[in-house]
Amino acid sequence: MKIKEIRLELLYKHDNLIISLAKGQHVEAMQLCNPCDPEKNYEIIIRERKKKRSLDANAYFWTLCRKLAVKLNVPEKEVYRKLITEVGSYEMLAIKTDAVARFITEWEKNGIGWICQEVGESRSQKGFTWIKAYYGSSRYNTAEMARLIDSIIEECTEVGIETLTPHEIEMLKKEWK
Repeated sequence: MKIKEIRLELLYKHDNLIISLAKGQHVEAMQLCNPCDPEKNYEIIIRERKKKRSLDANAYFWTLCRKLAVKLNVPEKEVYRKLITEVGSYEMLAIKTDAVARFITEWEKNGIGWICQEVGESRSQKGFTWIKAYYGSSRYNTAEMARLIDSIIEECTEVGIETLTPHEIEMLKKEWK
């Protein structure tokens, strides 16, 4: 729904949250309100609606990933995971040393691009180990996905795999949200 304005009215016995919607959205708003039971508490979350990411950019990335895997005679998963660790987004986390194995197992359950690498023992926190925890590309924003696509295009070009023109590539990357 497109929200035009949010206003709060502070009254004596109760407060009102007033959400003004763009014209024509009353049916959708009423559908949200119909199942409400006045005896129960509800939670409302308002966040910016983002454009759906371009499936074309994702499909193109995976097409190149497959072609590169065939050319290099390695599994597609290996190509993808290598790219993630070279240009992907990650968090540096200090994890209790005795919990590292479990953390890695749980993190990597998120998908094939969710990778952990042990960096070493923390010098400042005894009993902790530093971990690089990479996010899979399913969580990437436009800039992160563009960096991943640029990286695979560079690798493909180096081994003679044909790619789209620079203009076509820019159009795909701009669509990724």
